[in-house]
Order: sequence, then structure tokens, then C-alpha cells
Amino acid sequence: MRFLLSRRWVLFFLVVVVLAWLATQLGQWQFHRLDERKHDNRIVSTNLKLAPAPVDEVLSTDRAPSTDDEWRRVTVHGTWDDRNSIVLKYQTRDAGAGVDVITPLVTEGGPAVLVDRGWMSTQNSGADRPELPAVTDGPVTVTGWVRRDATGGATRVSQLSTRAVSSVAIAKVLPYPLYRGFVDLAEQSPEPSAKLQPTELPDDQSNGPHFFYGLQWWFFGILAVFGFCYLAWEEFRQHREKRRTGTSQRPERAAVHGEHHAGHER
Repeated sequence: MRFLLSRRWVLFFLVVVVLAWLATQLGQWQFHRLDERKHDNRIVSTNLKLAPAPVDEVLSTDRAPSTDDEWRRVTVHGTWDDRNSIVLKYQTRDAGAGVDVITPLVTEGGPAVLVDRGWMSTQNSGADRPELPAVTDGPVTVTGWVRRDATGGATRVSQLSTRAVSSVAIAKVLPYPLYRGFVDLAEQSPEPSAKLQPTELPDDQSNGPHFFYGLQWWFFGILAVFGFCYLAWEEFRQHREKRRTGTSQRPERAAVHGEHHAGHER
């Protein structure tokens, strides 16, 4: 087994160790993601079953909603500010192009709540603002699900359009304060004359692919170790076969040499 100390095999061994360690860590990460998914599912399942709460009991103008608040149902009373509706671009449903319509609902107390009224089919080019369905005039009561703000460059607002909803970014272009986060519309009273497609609720029963991904990474780690052991055994077997073949040939050569020497003496 001295060949294992050669430079080639030492480097091979180190590569296998690194690959096996990396696969183990990635597997652990997937199982950690699975635990997070189960935790989130429990929160969503609980929140979806809770009775609607007044908006100011869940949302605040100076505090972002927490992960425990997401998918809570809240009730808001106010009037729509249709002039400042925001177009959420590049949204698809069933492979169809479209946009979501985000309209501020101004409460009697002053702050407004961003409400995602739903999805509508459009050409989705992003270049032109589509014609949006009219809102209901006068006071309305809205019930919907609390959502957390998006982050990053996609939240930038330009000409009342954006690619991701952020109450912080949208507040910069509105003349009144906003509750942090936003609400996906579930019900409105009185009902609007033109309804948009409602938000799709999350599947709180699915744990996603994390368990099988974790098993796959661990399998790759085991496969790397097994492959190294198999190749090392094959190398050992070939070395042993060469030694055995070489040993069996040396006596035959000695015998032939002895016969040749005896012939010269005669």
C-alpha cells in the first residue's frame, strides 16, 4: 500500500476529503432549510386560521411586520387613492404575462395601507403603463393578508411602477405616511365593479424538496469516499498482480539460463 504515499494519491485523497466535507455541509444546510420551512408552515397555517384583526394592531408606520405577522388577516377602512396606484411589473400567472395593481388605501387616521388589489393580464412589456381597472368610490372596507416588504434594487419606483413591493420605497413618492409592509386583497365591501385575480395563498402543507436534496448531497459524499476506496483497491490489486507475475517468471528464466550454460560445457 506504499503507493498511497505517492504525491498523486495524497492529492487525490485530499480532494476526496474536501468533496466529502462539502457534501456533508450542503446536506446539513438543506436539512436546516427544511426545519425553517416547517417552522414557516406552522406560522402560515396558524395565521391563515386567525380572525381578521384591525390593521393598526398588526402593522405600524415605524416598524416592519415580522415573519410571525406575515399572512395574518387584517381589516382596513378607508378610501382608495387611485391616482397613485403602483404597477407591479412582470408578474405571471399560468405562464401568462401581466401585472399586479398596488393601490394605497388612505385611512381616516391619516396613514395609508398599500393594497395589492390583484393580478391582471397585460402585454407585460414594461414600457407602457397599462390601463388599470377603476376603484370603488367612497369609503370601503378591505380585508387582506399581511405581506412583508421586498428589498434590493428591484424595489425602485419609477413613473409609479416597480418590480417588487416595498412600502419604504413607495412612501418616497407619496404625499402621506404609509404603514410598513403591504396587504394582499382578500375581500372588499362594497365589492368592486371590476375584480382582479386574487393572490394565490401559500401551500402550508408542502415542505419543499429540501429533504431529498439533503439526502442527495450526503449520497454524493458517500459516493466520493466509496470511489476513492474502490480505486485504491484496484491499484493495490494491480500492484499485487504485477508482483506475482514477476515472481513466477524469474525462476523460469533461471532454469532456461542453467540449461544454456550446461550446453556450453558439453
